This record gives sequence, structure tokens and C-alpha cells, in this order.
Amino acid sequence: MFLSHPPQAIQPTYYTVNFSPRSSPKPPSHSVAFYNPSTTSAAGAKISNNHLIQSLCKEGNLKQALRLLSQEPSPSQQTYELLILSCGRRSSLSDALRVHRHIQDNGSDQDPFLATKLIGMYSDLGSVDYARKVFDKTRKRTIYVWNALFRALTLAGHGEEVLGLYWKMKRIGVESDRFTYTYVLKACVTSECTANHLAKGKEIHAHLTRRGYNSHVYIMTTLLDMYARFGCVDYASNVFDGMPVRNVVSWSAMIACYAKNGKAFEALRTFREMMTETNDSTPNSVTMVSVLQACASLAALEQGRLIHGYILRRGLDSILPVISALVTMYGRCGRLEVGQRVFDRMHQRDVVSWNSLISSYGVHGYGRKAIQIFEEMLANGASPTPVTFVSVLGACSHEGLVEEGKRLFESMWRDHGIKPQVEHYACMVDLLGRANRLEEAAKMVQDMRTEPGPKVWGSLLGSCRIHGNVELAERASRRLFALEPKNAGNYVLLADIYAEAQMWDKVKKVKKLLEYRGLQKLPGRCWMEVRRKMYSFVSVDEFNPLMEQIHALLVKLAEDMKEKGYIPQTKGVLYDLETEEKERIVLGHSEKLALAFGLINTAKGEPIRITKNLRLCEDCHLFTKFISKFMEKEILVRDVNRFHRFKNGICSCGDYW
Repeated sequence: MFLSHPPQAIQPTYYTVNFSPRSSPKPPSHSVAFYNPSTTSAAGAKISNNHLIQSLCKEGNLKQALRLLSQEPSPSQQTYELLILSCGRRSSLSDALRVHRHIQDNGSDQDPFLATKLIGMYSDLGSVDYARKVFDKTRKRTIYVWNALFRALTLAGHGEEVLGLYWKMKRIGVESDRFTYTYVLKACVTSECTANHLAKGKEIHAHLTRRGYNSHVYIMTTLLDMYARFGCVDYASNVFDGMPVRNVVSWSAMIACYAKNGKAFEALRTFREMMTETNDSTPNSVTMVSVLQACASLAALEQGRLIHGYILRRGLDSILPVISALVTMYGRCGRLEVGQRVFDRMHQRDVVSWNSLISSYGVHGYGRKAIQIFEEMLANGASPTPVTFVSVLGACSHEGLVEEGKRLFESMWRDHGIKPQVEHYACMVDLLGRANRLEEAAKMVQDMRTEPGPKVWGSLLGSCRIHGNVELAERASRRLFALEPKNAGNYVLLADIYAEAQMWDKVKKVKKLLEYRGLQKLPGRCWMEVRRKMYSFVSVDEFNPLMEQIHALLVKLAEDMKEKGYIPQTKGVLYDLETEEKERIVLGHSEKLALAFGLINTAKGEPIRITKNLRLCEDCHLFTKFISKFMEKEILVRDVNRFHRFKNGICSCGDYW
């Protein structure tokens, strides 16, 4: 791309006006040089003001540059470019329109270079409609003009329009470059992520591979991120593995992909590879946020502490997203007091920081404390976001604060101008349902002005599971089967409700429906960290001979606990079996396996920390209460919903979960 410059002219005569006092020993801080129109060169031609306008733009003096522009008969391409850039920097739409009109009046509006700059300027000013108009009126559209519009539309969230224009561009034979692919891949995920957009992303992947761009680090990183946002972890991993060159952005994108898609083990493994196998990719703040999220997912406290130390050594502890992630990590690892200390030491806080602390107290079941922090946030001038209300309403649900939750829900629109979304209704249905106000919860679903969706119906079905309401459960499950036909969890939840009601014929029907649709129940899985190493345990219906020591301990513990009053809770077993067989099945639950392993491998006085991927069942909850009392052990279990802290035979949830 070339810039045209005016021919060198003889220097004109200027009158310089200084605005600083004559006696000032310093050079003048503000001076303006006015061109004398009557002055001409020796050849008799008028002298150009282009250089002076350009200088004024570079100095940030846009207003004076515009005044001189009206006196310049032949503005150069570079003059217009600098004026356009200045309008963008000053965020002045009125000045931008003035420059644009001058370009049109001067007949330079068909210059593709200036069209590219104008589109970029309007994009920076948030005026995408003007950007479209520039594009529509430009007859000679180079790839740079196309890319400028793609960028503008992508940033404005008009991904569908970008993809439509991309196919049009291909049809008329304009060749894409590396910037094109970056913008159109981002466009695939700026709109709602649908199967259609994923298919288009895969097609673009094929295009860029055929064009030989599959070795370009920036394009491949964008491609990786696109697959990650669709939850296509295997595709993203294949892209990453095939990259001949990786930078810190590539590594960070892969770690984030794993962390955000339930692959915390893989996220930590990839981070270790990044630290040990590369010399030129130093983790940055984005990397650390994803690694902390992975530690939080697994409740990997010791690894989280190591990461915290690294953050301190690298001086990343002043970056807000990193500190907010630290608060969340400590909260999710059961060290709420440490998360509070990290928060208290923050010199600056944003709404994400407050949300992290509110969510941490909520997941521990401290609803009143979460509300108190929410009120402190408002008193400190921070404006709540939709995420804030999801956190505080969830906190109310865990402690059964129905009236407080209803008051907060009503305040969303009334006091803060936030329209309740599906997630907020799901929180309210969960809050009412857990409190056994199922009719009120069902009425809230019925009165919603939009389609409730899987989250709301799922909350209602979960509440029916807690309170054994078969009729309402059937109504909710019918909607869920239509909305999420491939979600096995909904079928299992309904089967649990039938099993608890001793409706075995209906249990068999649900299990047949699962088989017919080729679905499998998600196995219960637990994780725990021992001496900075992570261990995983999977629920089994039959004993695994490789875990003989753990099973032997569990059998003995179960016998001992029965003598002390423990009665196995087998209502949730989805088989019509003898009591002894049911007891054997629940003894193989992953949380009990992890608990036995923790008893064997932790020192006296050291807490056991377990993370579970499903809701804690009634039998595991009761069993752990007994163990905490008679083995004198503090046990922290984080299930899919909340934290349970067992100590001296009592759970922090108060048996309300």
C-alpha cells in the first residue's frame, strides 16, 4: 500500500503567534503558524498547507488542522489519513463527518486507501452504519476495503453479516489474505454459536488450509479459539498440535479452551508443558486467569498456591482479572478466609472482583454474608451486572433466603435497570423449589414472557427430585426432553424420582428411552489433591479389584458406622434389588472412594478436600457426616452446586442442599 505525497514546495512565509509570555525563559508551549495566502513561490504557484495540517494532527491539534483544511485546495492522501486518524483518537463524530464531506467534495472518496481508513474510523467511533455507507459507495473494493468492513462488523457483533459478505467476496473472485481469515473466524462466534456457524467455521478452516495459511500462528490461534467457543475441544486440540510455531497467545488459548470446557486436568498439563518446553512463551495475565480457573475447578489448593507465588514473583498481582481469579480459586478450594484477605488487599476493585467474592460466599452457603457484600458493593459505587444477580440469588438459594431473594429479584429492573434473563429466573425457581414452594415456582415459570428454556425447567425438575413431586416432575421432564433430547441427566433425574416413589415400571420405561436414544448416564466422578498430585475416582456398581485396599476400608467403615447408627440411604438406586445389593452399590460411589483414599493418605489434623461432578447423594452425605465425627476429620466436599464442610458429624449446609 503506497501513500501519495505532494511535490516538495519552496517554504512559504508564516506568521507565528506565541501564546506564552514574552519574558518566559522556556520555549512557547502553544504556537500556531498561519499561512499567508497572498504569499507565493518564485514560480508564482500557491504554497501547500499539507505539511502544516499533518504536523498539527500529529500534535493533537485537530481543530486548528480543520481550520487550515478549508484553506487548502489540494489536500494530499497523507493529510486526509492523518485527519481521519485524529478524528478517531479524539472520538469526535462531528469532526469525522466534516472530514468525510471534505473528501467527498474533493473527489477523493473513491480512493480505496482512504475508504479503508474511513471505515476504520467509523468503527472506532461506534458508527457502523456510516462504515457500511462508505463501503457501499466505494466502487473499487480492494481486499483492504473488505477487511476494514469485516473488522468493523465483527467488533459490532454483526457476525452473520460478515459471513454473508465473505461468501459474496469469494464469488466475485477477491482473494482473501491473513487478516480476512482472522476476521471471518471471529465472526463465526460473535453471533449466537449455532451448528450452522460451526459448519461455516469448518468450511473457512478448509479454505485457509487450501490457501496455505495453516502455518500462520495468528490465524491458527484464532481458529483454535473459534473451536473452543463452540466446545469442540478435540478440534481445537488438533489445531494446536499441528501448529509448527506457537506463541504465548496460542498456549493461553489452548489452556483457556480446556479450562472453560470441563478439562481442568488437561489445562494444568498444558500449562506445565508451556513452562517446561518453551523458552520464548512466558505466561501472561490471560494465561494465569485460565490456570487459576482450572485449579478452582479441581479444588487443587496446593497447585493454586504455587500459581499464586508465581504471580507474585512476576508482578502480576496488580492486574484486576488475575486477582479476581485468585479470590475465586481460594473460595472454590475451601479457603474462603484467604480469598477474603486477597480481596481486602486489593487497591482497586471492579464489579468482577465483587462478583468473585459474592459467588465464593454463595457457594459455601453463606447467603446473608453474600447479600451484605452485595450491599457493600453498591455503597462503594460499583454498578451490579447480570452476573452479580446470578451470584447473589444463587447464594440466597443455598441458604433458603426466599424473601430476601424475591426482594433482590424485584430490584433488578426497578433499581438497576437490569432486565431479568433466563439465568435469573432459573435461580428464582431453584430458590422457591428448594424451599418446597413448588406451586409458586411453577407459577413463575408459567408467567415468564419468554421461553423458559432448559435451565429453568432443569431447576424445577431438580426441586421435584428433592421433594418427590412426581406430577410436576413429569411436566418439567416433558419440556426438557423436547428441548434437550440428548441430555441424559434429565432422564436420570426423572428415573430417580420414580425410583424414590417405588414406581419401578416407570423407571424401566425411562431406562429403555435412554437406551433407545443411545444415551448413557454420566458417571459420578470425584477429584482430590494429595501432596500436589491430583487423583480421580469414578463411581462403580461393582468392586474394582485394583482398589482392594480402599474397598476393604470402606466395608469396615460401613460396618463400624452401622453400629453407631448409620443407615444406608438406597432410595436413589435405579434397580429393584435386595437391600444388601443396593447397599453394595452405594458403597461404590466415587465420593466414598475418594474419602477412603483421603483417610489413608492424609496426616492427622489435615483436612480432606474432594470435588464431585454431580450433586452429593443422600447416602454419601450421611456417610461423610458419620466419618467426620468418629474419625475426627474435617472433610470438605464441593459438589456441582455448593460446598459441604463436614466437622464433628455436622454439615455446613444444615442438610439443606
